This record gives sequence, structure tokens and C-alpha cells, in this order.
Amino acid sequence: MLGYLIGSIPFGLIIGKLRRGIDIREYGSGNTGFTNVLRTIGVKEGAVTLVADIAKGAIPALLGGTIIGDSTAEIGGLTFDDQGAQVVAALAAVIGHNWSVYLKFQGGKGVDTSTGGLLAISPVAGLICMAIAISTMLKSRYVSLGSIVGGCCSIIVLAPMVAQDYEPVEYLVYAVIVALIIILRHRDNIERLRNGTEIKIGQKGERR
Repeated sequence: MLGYLIGSIPFGLIIGKLRRGIDIREYGSGNTGFTNVLRTIGVKEGAVTLVADIAKGAIPALLGGTIIGDSTAEIGGLTFDDQGAQVVAALAAVIGHNWSVYLKFQGGKGVDTSTGGLLAISPVAGLICMAIAISTMLKSRYVSLGSIVGGCCSIIVLAPMVAQDYEPVEYLVYAVIVALIIILRHRDNIERLRNGTEIKIGQKGERR
């Protein structure tokens, strides 16, 4: 529950109100995440939103593992150790970001928050996926494409780690669920990419 509430904090909306006195949901894609803030308000505001949204995923994951420690917890009839608790908390944060209780269950697309969760539970995998996502964005100039590729690559990166017992299987479960959520939330972007109408890096977010 705490992970969900932390993830639900709409930093993009708050920054838009404080910096420009606008509702970010009325501009560009209508989402409250980093990309829309960057396009609509500016680089500094976008950067602050990015860091805050990544922290929303990392903090619950770190807290989940710390609170459980060497013990176990039972949630919905299932027993979780510290690694399982990390995954549950990180997923709760992603769900909170995408379907925020503070925004009538609207929100962003969960990419940055899910990245924060991945960085917290598996820093190596998180950094690799971030590098892939950023390079894809820079080469294609499509943030959405980089987000989708980076999210899906988390499965490819974590699978051999899990197979070699370098990481627990719970982390791979996290990657699979997150990748599915990212694809689900980017349905419209995927359609625009196919039609060649997706907004590129550098284009401004217009009022809806």
C-alpha cells in the first residue's frame, strides 16, 4: 500500500502547477510523466520530474527489502522474502504512477518509475536497460520507442542472470510484468510509430 501511495504522487503535475501554473494533463500527450513535462515546460522541469519518478520506483523497492530483511511476510495468502517484497513494492509503485489515486486513477506510462524499481533490485540490469533505451531514443529520436525497447530488454538482460542464479526469479517476473504494462500504456504510441506520426524529440507539446 505504501509503495502504491508513493508511486501515485504526480510529480509532473505538481511541477507544472508550481513552475507554469498549468495542468500538464491539458498539454501534449496528457500524461504526467517526464516526456510530456520536457516537451511542454522545459529541460530543467523535465529533469526534475525524471529523477522524482525514478525515485518513486526505487524507494519502495529498497524499503520493501529493508523492512522484511531476513524474515518473511504474507500478502494475500502468499509468502514473500525480502526479494519478493522488493518486487511487490516496486510493482505497486508502477501501478500507482500509471493509475494514481490522486488523479482519479489516471497518470503516466510507468517507464521511469519501473526503471527506478529495476535499478533498486538489480543495478546491473537497470543500467544496461537504461543505456539501451537512451541509445535507441537518441538514434531514432523517439522517446516512446526507446521506452518500449528498454522495457522489453529487461527480460532479455535478466533471463540469463536468473538462469545462472546471479539474480532471483522474482526479478524476472518483475521485468515481464513491467514490460507488459509499458506496452499496454504505449498502445497509441505504437500505432503512431507505425503510421509515422509519432512526436520526435525536440517537438513541443501543444495544448490539447
